Amino acid sequence: MGRFAPLLIIIAASLWGIDGIVLRPSLYNLPVPLVVLIESAIVAIFLSPIFLKQFPKIIALDRKDLFSFFLVALLGGAIGTMSITKALFYVNFVNLSVVILIQKLQPVFALILASILLKEKLRKEFFIWAGSAIFGAYLMTFGLSLPNLSTGDKTAIAAGLSLIAAFSFGSSTVLSKRALRNVGFELGTYLRFLFASVIMLVIALSFGDIVQVESVSLKQWSVFFLIAFTTGGAAIFLYYYGLKKVTASVATICELAFPLTAVILEYFIRGNILDAVQWVGVIILIISIIKVSYIKNH
Repeated sequence: MGRFAPLLIIIAASLWGIDGIVLRPSLYNLPVPLVVLIESAIVAIFLSPIFLKQFPKIIALDRKDLFSFFLVALLGGAIGTMSITKALFYVNFVNLSVVILIQKLQPVFALILASILLKEKLRKEFFIWAGSAIFGAYLMTFGLSLPNLSTGDKTAIAAGLSLIAAFSFGSSTVLSKRALRNVGFELGTYLRFLFASVIMLVIALSFGDIVQVESVSLKQWSVFFLIAFTTGGAAIFLYYYGLKKVTASVATICELAFPLTAVILEYFIRGNILDAVQWVGVIILIISIIKVSYIKNH
């Protein structure tokens, strides 16, 4: 099953793309901390049987393991998710924008941290194909044009939030690899959402956003549950299974499936057809991800 690990990460990243383009826009009127709290809490509650079943393993974890999951939840589950959600809110979900451009920096942060924290040594060919993947992702998203910056005076704020999200998600990839060393992907998924729920509860209470839970509509509750069982909990479940089998460096390049999904959705939802240059980018990205996925790293 290890040979399919990169594919599972690609599927998870594609689900995150669906989340950002299709599902999350319907939550626009809710406070961002409340959005992240509800989606994290639903998954944590659903996975609570894992807590009861694997309680002895949780007790046996040392402080470094638990702190790693706390950092994953803080960076990926809280700061990263809130930042990218708020950035998309600021640009009204114009996904071919500076937000997506800056997200391309995520693998850069992840590769640097994987080298420093995990001591992952990468072959020269890895950097060639990783750079090719990032280049292909840019071409696929923007073609030969510059990013769409006509999103009003909040573009600079959105750019800053996107940079925070890129660093947070890149860090989360590396820290998740560290956190999963001594636990299975099932328990890892639960701990990630448990810590994220606690962190977001504190944040939502601090900002007074928790009281607005009464304003969540029935339709929005349906979206929250859909996120929890598809692009949220299920995606992390697949992602952690794959991450147990590959290096963090390979995983972060496979996550570039997100912009691929975004561009495909742009076509089906908004009728934005790719031009010839963008199709070249698609081909470059897919080939690069496949190459990176099967490079043996030492």
